[in-house]
Amino acid sequence: MEFCVYILASFQRTLYVGVTNNLARRLTQHQASDDSTFTGKYNIRRLVHVEVADSPMDAIEREKQIKRWGRAKKIALIESLNPEWRDMSDDILGTQSRPLRHTTPR
Repeated sequence: MEFCVYILASFQRTLYVGVTNNLARRLTQHQASDDSTFTGKYNIRRLVHVEVADSPMDAIEREKQIKRWGRAKKIALIESLNPEWRDMSDDILGTQSRPLRHTTPR
């Protein structure tokens, strides 16, 4: 079983950090979410960063570490591997990607 830590972003670059043992299923859930959830309310649907962990505990610890970081450090992590903020969910779900519009970070 594969455990992933991931970061989703909206077009306005609102960020969400999560952990899962089934990334495709979790992405589908986020994309179908409504205004009753954080990701639905802020239209956070684009996968911009993913890391695979060796164990569930490693994934949870990494998620907690990233969540403690400030916004600038999270953005630096994303841009170190995905400078265009490409929606990587295409690779998982087979959807068409668009680069994230460049806007001023919040």
